Amino acid sequence: MDIKVARDWIDNFWDQEILPSLSEYVSIPAKSPAFDPNWQQNGHIDAAIDHLVNWVHEHPVPEMKLDVHRLPGKTPTILIEIPGTLDQTVLLYGHMDKQPEFVGWLDGLGPWEPVIRDGKLYGRGGADDGYSIYSSIAACLLLTQQGVDLPRTLILIEGSEESGSIDLPFYMDELESIIGTPDLVIALDSVAGNYDQLWITTSLRGIAHGTLKVEVLEQGVHSGMAGGIVSSSFRILRQLLSRIEDESTGNIKPDFLKADIPEARINEAGYAGEILAKEFPNMYVYAGDSKPMLDDPAELVLNNTWRASMEVIGAEGFPPLNEAGNVLRPYTATKVSIRLPPTTDPVAAEQGLHNLLTSNAPANAKITFDADPPNPGWHAPLTSENLQSAMDAASTEWFGSPSVSMGCGGSIPFIEFLAKKYPQAEFVITGLLGPQSNAHGPNEFLHIQAAKNLTGSVASIIERWSGETD
Repeated sequence: MDIKVARDWIDNFWDQEILPSLSEYVSIPAKSPAFDPNWQQNGHIDAAIDHLVNWVHEHPVPEMKLDVHRLPGKTPTILIEIPGTLDQTVLLYGHMDKQPEFVGWLDGLGPWEPVIRDGKLYGRGGADDGYSIYSSIAACLLLTQQGVDLPRTLILIEGSEESGSIDLPFYMDELESIIGTPDLVIALDSVAGNYDQLWITTSLRGIAHGTLKVEVLEQGVHSGMAGGIVSSSFRILRQLLSRIEDESTGNIKPDFLKADIPEARINEAGYAGEILAKEFPNMYVYAGDSKPMLDDPAELVLNNTWRASMEVIGAEGFPPLNEAGNVLRPYTATKVSIRLPPTTDPVAAEQGLHNLLTSNAPANAKITFDADPPNPGWHAPLTSENLQSAMDAASTEWFGSPSVSMGCGGSIPFIEFLAKKYPQAEFVITGLLGPQSNAHGPNEFLHIQAAKNLTGSVASIIERWSGETD
């Protein structure tokens, strides 16, 4: 490709054709089924699908075929097939369902109110992951504009990723004869350490989560009457959580929640840590004098990508503060979420947690742990020299710096599923969820210039990987 011409085309296409439509997509409250059980009746996911499909039809890649596949009771899936002229098959992946609203949006911002400010598009779903279909189509159009032969290219956009991709396996079975066997999978739904280069995800953590409940009474009683006689359910719950985590360091204790870290990933973390050393203190909006847990940036990378971590993400059994009376509460329940190392068996982790938390109950309290279905992590196969060269060249061409590889602290269930289904495929997992982009929280934004550069990078990777350039 002529990079200067390509850059001008991408800039104009994003500004004139993508941003107006992506902004409209942001305004659609297409919450994932886990957050909108009545999604079929409410119609927001269908509205988002229709919006995206109409845009693609207005910007067709030559010879493409687009179908919206629908299975009973399942969220729709978009599959676009571009026959291409080369023997390889590339599968581009993204999703269009969204996280719920959350609270804490700044004045003038909101989840369904698209706002462009300081080079960022604010609103729910722009960065996670609405841009993916736009970038995928734009990358293919750019290659055809430049006269570059395409491999057979598939673009798959699902509607249940934020619910653990619960519907996707059914579609993968349904569409198996169409998809065939991809040689390269490019997923646009991951993290970025900064907005200055292409970030490649080489592993994903799994997750084990569930509701831990401690019951000590059938009903609440006056704390002055029962305090010191009846054990506090909260104190017992603290003891149980301490079986999982060292509260002074955050280190996870049980061996069944740990995994050996490959030497290659330790080396990646060292390099990524050098780049992120100045980013970590400002990567999140810290309160007061809060700061990262450790001073060593490489260890922070490993903490986030190859070590387990725990967070209490919800609680029950507490009255609101303005209604809190002097009552010894009958129970305390918390939703516990544990991120697992990429190679840890999530089913074994769930079983281990159940045994750890429900055995030897302090004060003979009634303890239950109701686990949600766990998700596995993923560890990438070693990257071929050809693909690594393509990624580095693309990052240098479009961002001005080589690509960086490291793990991701979150989960993308689709990737592990596809890796098992197509073990011979190579993977490029990348994305735009960088510092303060806040995909699942308030003030989510898409960094527009980084999105343009990522779009161009995808085109360059496809071109170089498929053998069109030396």
